[in-house]
Amino acid sequence: MADAALPLFLEHGFDQVTVAEVARHAGVSTNTVFNYFPTKEDLFFDRQAEVEGHLATLVRNRAAGACPVEAVRDDLRTALRHDDPALGFHPDAPRFWRTIRDSAALRAREREISERAEAALTAALAEHPPNTTDEPNMAEPSVLALLAGAIAGTHRAALRELQRRILAGESPADVRDSVGAAAARGFGLLCCGLH
Repeated sequence: MADAALPLFLEHGFDQVTVAEVARHAGVSTNTVFNYFPTKEDLFFDRQAEVEGHLATLVRNRAAGACPVEAVRDDLRTALRHDDPALGFHPDAPRFWRTIRDSAALRAREREISERAEAALTAALAEHPPNTTDEPNMAEPSVLALLAGAIAGTHRAALRELQRRILAGESPADVRDSVGAAAARGFGLLCCGLH
C-alpha cells in the first residue's frame, strides 16, 4: 500500500492525495489502509520505525569499548561511499524531499521522527555508555541526552546539507565527497570532546 501511495504523493503532492485514492490505487478498502497505517503520514514515512531506531542500533551494536560517535560517523561514511539510496542517491530523492518541504504535515512528522530517533539514541547510550576516564558523570541522564543531541544533530545536519546541495543541482558525487569530509570533521570534534 505504501508503495502504491508514494508515486501518487510524489506526482500530486501529499496534501492533495486522499487515503481513499491510495486505497483505490492499491486495490484495497480505505479501512484496510487504516488497519496497517493509522495516519496518512505513516503511508508516506512507512519506514519511520527503522529510521527512528537506526542510530540507537549502531550504538548498541558497536564493539565493546568503541566510541559511539565513531560508530555513527563510520556508518554515515559507509553509506555515502556506497551511494545509499536512503541518503538521497536515488533519482526520486529530490521529488521526495520537495514533497516533504511542500507539506506542513510531513515537515511536522519529520521533526517527530527526529525527536524519537534522538530519544532512542539517548536510551541506547544509557544502556551502553561511552568509555571515558575523564568524565566521571558521563552516565548521568542529562549528560547522555546532551551527547545524543550532539550526535543526532551532527548526523541530521550532514543529511540536511546533502539534501540542500543535491536540490540545488550539484553533482551527487561532488556533494557526497564534500559532505562526507565535513561530517568526518564534525564527528571528529565530538570525539575529541568526548575522549
